[in-house]
Amino acid sequence: MIAGAGFGGLTCARALKHAPVDVLLVDRNNYHLFTPLLYQVASALLDPGEIARPVRQLIRPLANADFRQASITGVDLEGRRLLTDHGPIEYDYLVLATGAQSDYFGNPDLAKHTMGLKELDEGLALRNRILTQLEESRWTADPERRRALLSFAVVGGGPTGVEMSGAVSELVRLVLRKDYRDLDINEVRVVLIEAAPYVLGAFDPMLRDAALRSLTRKGIEVMLDAKVAAVTDSAVRLADGRDVAACTVIWTAGVKASDLGRATGAPLARQSRIRVDGTLQVPGHPVVFVIGDLAGASDGQSLLPMLIPVAMQAGKHVAASISEMVGHGGARAFRYKDPGVMATIGRNSAVAQIRGFHFSGFAGWLIWLTVHLINVISFRSKVLVLVNWAWDYLFYDRPVRLIVRARE
Repeated sequence: MIAGAGFGGLTCARALKHAPVDVLLVDRNNYHLFTPLLYQVASALLDPGEIARPVRQLIRPLANADFRQASITGVDLEGRRLLTDHGPIEYDYLVLATGAQSDYFGNPDLAKHTMGLKELDEGLALRNRILTQLEESRWTADPERRRALLSFAVVGGGPTGVEMSGAVSELVRLVLRKDYRDLDINEVRVVLIEAAPYVLGAFDPMLRDAALRSLTRKGIEVMLDAKVAAVTDSAVRLADGRDVAACTVIWTAGVKASDLGRATGAPLARQSRIRVDGTLQVPGHPVVFVIGDLAGASDGQSLLPMLIPVAMQAGKHVAASISEMVGHGGARAFRYKDPGVMATIGRNSAVAQIRGFHFSGFAGWLIWLTVHLINVISFRSKVLVLVNWAWDYLFYDRPVRLIVRARE
């Protein structure tokens, strides 16, 4: 049984295609989300269907796999049962791959007054918020209020924060300024707030500097060494007492494992990740594996990063271990091979760090485009994403500028 249909869980299920086992995928959502492009849904460039595909469609070629939609509430490790809101499900082998969530460090005000960017509904809510703020700004005659409505603060200078900042800036300055003829672009403010003295902490210093220059050129105000103390409906309060007026605050500064980690009762590592041994098994429970962001796996010196390549490599590795255990073999130690990291700042600008090689600017952007297009989950999605990227690049136009609110 595999709990979670993200990158790790889906990769594991596919790798078990020819194993003598029956695979059951369980997830609260009926779709697999290509999270690296979620910010493009939030910035009105892509539709949800272009970065998400139904799990049942994706596992259709797997004769030994099935799917159940359910919210996972815990694990009975002794009784070998996965606990869900539809009742318990017994397992012979269990792979926990429920991913991560935003971490607000125990501050309820941050959760209340900021918008996350980890789930598809959060991306859609953020798109609605950005467009609604533009509409609302046309109704106020108060300059200070209008500037607050047109100010967007992104907290966290990692890849998601950098990419979201660039996307919001380009959406407003290149696209929406044509829709809103009376918009004074000087009233629009995009602020990236980072507690460290640099952005993109996982990158080489040279690439960090290149990213910072690119952000500045795109009109983004970068505030470094700036720790957030509180957030209200209309401002971000920094630890040094400064206020950043902004009615939209996007939180990308913290991430932790899903709540399933605590619900299992297993020992936890940093960021609420489940401690595992070198084979990705839960100590004392050899039939339970943990992969992806939920796993507190180590390379011997530190925890492995919460990145998609880690999850996918772990998924393949655990599938091989389960196949061997079914044949009365044993699990093998996991070794992560780092393929590199990359982040885009927007049009013609990205940074990439791949196996000792560094790329920035236009070259980095082309690499970023190629890698992400290759990894989009289906051929149909690849075509649609490529068309939308080309349309936006050639005509400075984003096709999904819709404020849509679902009703149930």
